[in-house]
Amino acid sequence: QVQLAESGGGLVQAGGSLRLSCAASGRTFSRYAMGWFRQAPGKEREFVAAISWSGGSTNYADSVKGRFTVSRVNAKNTVYLQMNSLKPEDTAVYYCAASNGIVSNTRNVNYWGQGTQVTVSS
Repeated sequence: QVQLAESGGGLVQAGGSLRLSCAASGRTFSRYAMGWFRQAPGKEREFVAAISWSGGSTNYADSVKGRFTVSRVNAKNTVYLQMNSLKPEDTAVYYCAASNGIVSNTRNVNYWGQGTQVTVSS
């Protein structure tokens, strides 16, 4: 059992920045691939970013490349999502995810956080 708790969401104007954090507890964290998904009103949950257990490999959705950065500090059992140049279309509930395999779609996820709301005003 792994518990994930997101924080750092909020309301920001377009062009602004937010940093989301996800703190993990329970079973071993460092060997899990971690990632972020988001779900906007009326839309399906979509992949945003992922990072390997070592932090040596990252992947991003095309919509956030160059603007978002995912990182992890295993000693703190924490994964981060730095979001810059935010756009109104980034508005969504953001979910932290963990997998003992890969993180690329919702079917691969073993554990989910409760989500944190990010709202970007125009």
